[in-house]
This record gives sequence, structure tokens and C-alpha cells, in this order.
Amino acid sequence: MGAKVFRTIDEQIEILKEKGLVISDVDKAKDILLRENYFFLNAYRFVFLKKDGSRKFIPGVTFEELYALFQFDRQIRNIIFKNILIIENNYKSMFSYVLSKAYGYKERDYLNPNNFDSSNGKIRQINDLLRKIKRQIRINAPQNRATSHYINNYGYIPLWVGVKVLSFGLISEMFEIIRSDDKEELANMYNLKVSDLEDYLPILANYRNLCAHEDILFDHVTQKQINDTKYHSLLNIEKNEYDEYIHGKSDLFALIIILKGMLSSDDFKMLMNEIIYEFDSLEGKLKSINVSSVLNKMGFPKNYKEVMYIEK
Repeated sequence: MGAKVFRTIDEQIEILKEKGLVISDVDKAKDILLRENYFFLNAYRFVFLKKDGSRKFIPGVTFEELYALFQFDRQIRNIIFKNILIIENNYKSMFSYVLSKAYGYKERDYLNPNNFDSSNGKIRQINDLLRKIKRQIRINAPQNRATSHYINNYGYIPLWVGVKVLSFGLISEMFEIIRSDDKEELANMYNLKVSDLEDYLPILANYRNLCAHEDILFDHVTQKQINDTKYHSLLNIEKNEYDEYIHGKSDLFALIIILKGMLSSDDFKMLMNEIIYEFDSLEGKLKSINVSSVLNKMGFPKNYKEVMYIEK
């Protein structure tokens, strides 16, 4: 494989043209490539490529279409991100409530290793996570107004304040080590099974980080799969030869199912209306492919809108 060397904007334009991309406004394309980065923009090309392995664009694909998909993904990413932040705030609040109620409000109380599930050789995991939590609090707490207030005035940080400076990823990992009755209480707050919440939290943390770093969202697939839900059956999602659902398991629609279960009904309806708007907007900009190609990449069934009207 040849080395990837630096290419000027003019060279980047020529490469895209050689691959069959139609560029009618070269100056505008140059400006976009300079601002958005050729590497990141070009990563959206796969939906527009021929199926013959030539790595050439379908005849007639325009730079405007490629950029439209790039912008669509950015908008969807922003929509998803703000809703994951809602869940993050809600979950941290519930998590701190459950642990504070059971074990106390000072660090030495709620971070006592004896408060966690030490079965199945989890002692090492418990100590590792508690060490990470203490480190994040030590580093981040002085920078935050609320936590520094408690340090300066009371000498301790209650968990319901401390979660503000703890990462969602770390709080999500902690679900694995809390006691079974604490897991049940948290899962019941969402009307979810413990096993489902165990799967949902790391997936949410994964997507949160992806969105925060502006990585490609629309075709992202997670390593972890969610369990089959009533949404899969009620939406008649297609199955493969092994009787497994082909969508809504580890793709973006799986995340939509998670958000359905963990957001309030009003927040989820607003989320879906925003996503529908972006799909409609993209559909008007695509000429060489159908928007269904994008839906399929995202794992969205054609009747995806109906998920709004299914009761939790």
C-alpha cells in the first residue's frame, strides 16, 4: 500500500474528479475542503460509490450531494448528542440519589468498597474504578464551581454534586459493580430490565464520545448489541436466515430504541421530529441516490417514524 502524502486543495479536487465526482463550483468546493478537511468529507463517499469495486462514484454524483450527507450527519450528531446529555444528567441524578440514600453523602461513605458487589472476582474492578473516581474528583473538582464550593465550605463533596465532574463513561462502568438491589432500583426508575440497562449504558457512553469528537455517526456500529425488544417486532424489522433482526441491534436505530426507553415521552417526540426534518431536508438534496440508502446504512426501517407512537 502506497504512502499517504500531502495533497494540495487543487490536487484534492482533481482526485475527486478522477473518481467521477461532479464539481460544478470549484471555488466553493475548495473552500469547503479547506474548512472541513478532505479526509473527513471523503469518508462519506461510500454511499455514493459503484458496487463493482472500482471505488468510483455513481455517474452524476455531485460534490453538493457528498457535502449534503456530511452536513446531515453533523445535524443528526448534534441532535443525538444533546439528547444523550439529557440522559447523562438524568442518570447521574438517579445514580447519586440511590447510592447516597443507601450509603451516605461523604466520599468515605459512598466510595467505601464494601458498598459494592464483590462477587465473581470483582474486587479488582471495584478498586480500579474507585481509584479512577477519586482521581477524577481530585483533578476536576477544583475547576468546578459547585464542587469547589463544597470543598471550601464543608470539606467534602456529596455524590449528587460530585457526579458533575465524573465522566459518563466512568459512571456507566460503575453500574457493573453496584449491588443487585441498587441495580434493580435504578432499572425500575426507567421501567427497564437490569440486563437492558447494563447494555444501554456503555452504548450511550460510546455514542457520547463519538458525538463529542465529531466522528462519523450515521453508519456507526457498536460492538455490543441490545436485546430484542417489542419495537423490533411491532415495526416488523426484517430478520436474517438465522432468525436474527438485521436492524436495530448495534446500529444507530438501536440507539434510537435506547433513547426511546430512557428519555421522557416529550423529549423523545422532539428528538424524532428533528430527525424526520433532517431526513426530509436530505431527501431534497440527493439526486443520484435515494434517501433509503442512507436509512439502510443507519439501520432505520422504512417505517421508523412509527416508533414515536409505540407505548413504552
